[in-house]
Amino acid sequence: MEPTRIHLRWKVQISGDPLILGDAWERSYGELAWRSIVPDRVMPWYFLTYDRGALHGYGVKTQAAALCFWQLDSEGVSLWLDVSNGGSGVQLGDRQLSAATVMTRQGSRNEKPMEAAAAFCRRLCPTPRLAHSPLYGSNDWYYAYGKNSADQTLRDADLVATLSQSNKVRPFTVIDMGWEDGSATFPSMSELARQIKGKQVQPGLWIRPLEAPKDAAPNLLLPSERFGKFAERKRELAFDPTIPEALTLVTQKVKTPVDWGYELIKHDFSTYDLLGKWGREMGPEPTSAGWHLHDRTRTNAEVILALYQALREAAGENALLVGCNTIGHLGAGIFEAQRTGDDTSGKVWERTRRMGVNTVAYRLPQHNTFFAMDPDCVGITSAIPWELNRQWLDLIAKTGAALFISPGPDATGNEQRSAIKEAFAVAASQSAKATPENWFRDLTPESWLVSGNRKRYNWYGNSGCLPFEI
Repeated sequence: MEPTRIHLRWKVQISGDPLILGDAWERSYGELAWRSIVPDRVMPWYFLTYDRGALHGYGVKTQAAALCFWQLDSEGVSLWLDVSNGGSGVQLGDRQLSAATVMTRQGSRNEKPMEAAAAFCRRLCPTPRLAHSPLYGSNDWYYAYGKNSADQTLRDADLVATLSQSNKVRPFTVIDMGWEDGSATFPSMSELARQIKGKQVQPGLWIRPLEAPKDAAPNLLLPSERFGKFAERKRELAFDPTIPEALTLVTQKVKTPVDWGYELIKHDFSTYDLLGKWGREMGPEPTSAGWHLHDRTRTNAEVILALYQALREAAGENALLVGCNTIGHLGAGIFEAQRTGDDTSGKVWERTRRMGVNTVAYRLPQHNTFFAMDPDCVGITSAIPWELNRQWLDLIAKTGAALFISPGPDATGNEQRSAIKEAFAVAASQSAKATPENWFRDLTPESWLVSGNRKRYNWYGNSGCLPFEI
């Protein structure tokens, strides 16, 4: 027998009119919301219910050996355990698989809903791996979009150093995608790390660990069939992490930057590269049918977990790992931080509103219970109205989430510098605590409680939201 999925069913009459909140496979894509019962709704990993003033939690423990999702209807609860290997059945042989540990938590009316949700997340992840201090600083992506350079990096480092002089916790300057494309703009990565540190700033670097070069040995690669109907993606090459030789090449992408002196490694694209889909495309089938990994004896969840553990070992105990397009429920306890939402933007504000504000509000219970939540950057550019970005900057700082800015040189004037300095001080000291007040009825909440005081944000500006795909 080569199983692909297991369906468990609890028959129970659902009384009342509960509101339901599910999680997402990897990053969220602006879709998280409290909703009434939707029987065919796929809720990866866990779901919360709120009824008659109490919030209850139902889920599976982090680092499961199956990709798990829930469904809820008026007559019961379903748990689906995807134990596939690639898009085929797993060959367990005589091995017994402990696929997942189901966890529940019954809330009470005297609890605040956000506190009850966080308590449930702590139950799912009893041993998170947290950074020793708050994470904040710069990341060049949303003003450079890959056209970055060592000179720009040092400018960013100077900026964050100047705006955090009085903070005991030192900021990061993270170099995002683009550095690996040529030595002309980045002549020496080790020297650059040394120069950043000389400014009392911690250097960070983006990598795509599973990506394979065009001349990679075909026997080390994942099959293109994993992309299924997405034919245009089949030219993208990725290493199969179940092949030892390939895994060595993958982990070297972490070891080398750490040896250069980089203290934060942001690793990206591994869910897409491995399974062939973005989280928003997965639904009940995280990958396409009809393919398998080189090692067919492990489930996809086990393979992903082993990959994360290998990256952790390669990084060592001192470098921080930030997962992007990674599965937070498997990376919890391994990564210090996790990008919890899809990309914000330095070009279109609506993307920041949909993706950024939504993930801050609805995945806030995972912050410092699974890992530090990274809701993505504040892209400070001339394309984004500052009045909107100023509020986004303020909100991230006051939730205590990881705060990274992308400071476009032509858009970061005195007013922006003053606001960044203030936000950095709040982020570094963790001196505020913001939670959404209208959590149950707004996908991008405007009303927040900040250390007990009500604060209202205006996410729509003068034009309202865009009704188009972005």
